[in-house]
Amino acid sequence: MSLERIYLDHNATTPVRPEVVEAMLPWFRQAYGNASSLHAFGREARVAIEAAREEVAALINAEPDELCFTSGATEADNLALKGLVDQWMSEGRHAHARPHLVVTAVEHEAILRAAEYLREHRGCEVTMLPVDQHGIVSPEAVADALTDRTAAVSVIHANNETGTIIPIKEIASVCRERGVAFHTDAVQSVGKIPVDVKDLGADMLSLSSHKLYGPKGVGALYLRRGVRFVPQQHGGAHERSRRAGTENVAGIVGLGAACRSAREELLEQMCRLRELRDDLERRIIGAVPDVAVNGHPTERLPGTLNVSFAGADGESIVLSLDLEGIAVSFGSACASGASGPSHVLLAMGLGEEMARAAVRFSFGRENTRAHVDRVMEVLPGIIRRIRALGEAAAR
Repeated sequence: MSLERIYLDHNATTPVRPEVVEAMLPWFRQAYGNASSLHAFGREARVAIEAAREEVAALINAEPDELCFTSGATEADNLALKGLVDQWMSEGRHAHARPHLVVTAVEHEAILRAAEYLREHRGCEVTMLPVDQHGIVSPEAVADALTDRTAAVSVIHANNETGTIIPIKEIASVCRERGVAFHTDAVQSVGKIPVDVKDLGADMLSLSSHKLYGPKGVGALYLRRGVRFVPQQHGGAHERSRRAGTENVAGIVGLGAACRSAREELLEQMCRLRELRDDLERRIIGAVPDVAVNGHPTERLPGTLNVSFAGADGESIVLSLDLEGIAVSFGSACASGASGPSHVLLAMGLGEEMARAAVRFSFGRENTRAHVDRVMEVLPGIIRRIRALGEAAAR
């Protein structure tokens, strides 16, 4: 008898919803026009793209023309940071001065690697702000880091590993007062909690389709009206000359359908996932000694639980659960294979041993209380076995 497979890694990616697949299929078959073509096939594709743009905009309370479709959030993050730094340099307000970029130590790799590139290839000075034990950077720390050369600030909205939600609204206000462009990577928050770009005050915001039950390979960058940046991909006048390249019509339609579904059930899913997450957290703490929950105790995504099991190796826990048919993760999926413990957990002050002992459970719309029951059937025994093996090896 085969094991039931339980997926608890929704922060890494989500299954494509059936209605999203159905919405996409015609654009692979009979409706295959290029959205830039003037004939009926092209006009049909253009109408579909603009309808999807309205759905994405509605989810985050943006205006449709403030959205630029991309190949995903990594491209959106790169477009934001590089575009803002290049814009600052092109304006020539500070002749021979180095541009300055502010990020935090808990950003996604897409932001950290883009910042590294800008330092090495644009001569950009990069300030990496520390966070507290919950993974939060204070607005005061951001304000103190700003200079007259600061081209941009980028702070993640909700962390992909711990689920911690950072007070973006207050940080954006600080940047606005100083005339500094502010970007947030909202990949993990859009579709999971209410995200209102007008309320948050961000100048730019990145989102990704495959984190909210849409297809992989498509995302979007929100650009507040009036924000200027230098496009990074050159060619045709696609996306209002902000991002050249023939649009991925099927993917964009899928993203629009996923955003519509997310908007319709957002509050219901928030409550349900929080209950499942809290149930698993309570039961782990009650059944397994020497554990620590990582992330903010209340300001956290409803479906994310990051736990360190002292004396156990996180990768071994993940593999052991996988043998039981349960999929969870060790750190970020985008950083899998990287040596060393999570940079996010280390930045929060965890020691290397506890950072290596962390596992992330991330719930989604298909998960049930029976899945929590199944985890608790096998997890305590797995932890005992891994700890015993570690103690034996240490003798």
